[in-house]
Amino acid sequence: MTTALCPGSFDPPTNGHADVIGRVMALFDRVVVAVIDNPSKNSLFTVAERSALLSEIHGDAIEVTSFDGLLVDHVREVGADTVIKGLRTVEDYEYETQMAQMNHHMTGMETLFLATRPEYRFISSSLVKEIARLGGSVGGLVPDVVEKALKEKLS
Repeated sequence: MTTALCPGSFDPPTNGHADVIGRVMALFDRVVVAVIDNPSKNSLFTVAERSALLSEIHGDAIEVTSFDGLLVDHVREVGADTVIKGLRTVEDYEYETQMAQMNHHMTGMETLFLATRPEYRFISSSLVKEIARLGGSVGGLVPDVVEKALKEKLS
């Protein structure tokens, strides 16, 4: 059985995240989505809230975990074969390539990149949060459950 791990902050999960995770589900037997708990980031949603949103979006088709240390350690903990990272921009590629090479150097861990579909390329969690904070519509940018959660969180 092949296991993919999809790490990210998912603050909040967007339609781009949902698309990448859905495509990974079609390629691997087991998909673990790992929410990064980074205390230095000023997250809108807690790790538990982000995890619950991801579970609601994808149901039992994925496992949701969280971690706050090294990715390579969490990969070992969950027994993943491969890390999958979605890429939107050239900047994403440059940053993620450096991380993938360091992780490979440390443990031999492989990282695969999955290009974001063009219709989701412009969506980022940061922009979604800014639009929502300023009262704009995030419909079409995030799953309905996330849109509802954003409205509740920011009201």
